[in-house]
Amino acid sequence: MRSLLIVVSSVIIVDQITKQLVRSMMELGQSSTVISNFLYFTYVRNPGAAFGMFPYQTAFFIAITLVVAILILYYYRFLSEDHKWMRLGLALQLGGALGNLIDRVTGGYVIDFINFTIWPPVFNFADAAIVVGIGIFLLAFWRELNLQEERS
Repeated sequence: MRSLLIVVSSVIIVDQITKQLVRSMMELGQSSTVISNFLYFTYVRNPGAAFGMFPYQTAFFIAITLVVAILILYYYRFLSEDHKWMRLGLALQLGGALGNLIDRVTGGYVIDFINFTIWPPVFNFADAAIVVGIGIFLLAFWRELNLQEERS
């Protein structure tokens, strides 16, 4: 459980610090070049879900996030220490979900700023943690299924 708290806390801290830096150093809508024609920091407020879908459904997103967080914590409890990659994937997802939840509760929107020219939506560190966490979890889950098939 300690490793869960470390990963979740780390994701939330990095996410909130980066969002605070964007709020304090950029104007809404401003874009700054990080790597020309590839990566920009663009300050946007997203009142919806991924890709801006379902805007201004804040109460719904808060409720969904709380349900997902409870399910992650519930499932995490049943994973043994041997399932370190699945546990890491869940911890990253939880940290990202809670990072965005803080935004929704305090402002009614999520602050996004990472803008790759090869990927149209602007996103944030919490979103990245969620996506990476899902990827790690699915790969570890798939690997576990393959190992179980080999044993039987």
